[in-house]
Amino acid sequence: MADELKTRTDDQLNEQMGELKREQFNLRFQAATNQLEKPSRIREVRRTIARIKTLQSERSRAAQTKA
Repeated sequence: MADELKTRTDDQLNEQMGELKREQFNLRFQAATNQLEKPSRIREVRRTIARIKTLQSERSRAAQTKA
């Protein structure tokens, strides 16, 4: 999963981040109304968001050191 994220462009990562944020919201809503089918998906989405944020910060730090 992490290798797949590293090959994506910044725009693709931002787009995926938006999709994951929407999914996370929907999953939280489903959990609150006891309609959640796969509780482990919340954890997967949260960790993927964290991976993307980490990758974005690494890229921005690398760009700052080059400049």
